[in-house]
Amino acid sequence: MTDAPGDGLICSAKGCSEPATWALRWNNPRIHTPDRRKTWLACDRHRAHLSDFLRVRGFLREVEPMASDDQSAP
Repeated sequence: MTDAPGDGLICSAKGCSEPATWALRWNNPRIHTPDRRKTWLACDRHRAHLSDFLRVRGFLREVEPMASDDQSAP
């Protein structure tokens, strides 16, 4: 059995229980310092939706694939 990326970490989309495969790094420039990053996790199905939500607000900074050893929960 092989470990999936983000094994044990779940997508941040409301009602989703799929394993996370993407880390969406963001910050709100009105309240966070420029180097601060918060993280939402996304499955393949919700990556675009969550990224668009953050991008429209000017919060999205990076979208990175989750490594199998990535345990950076939000």
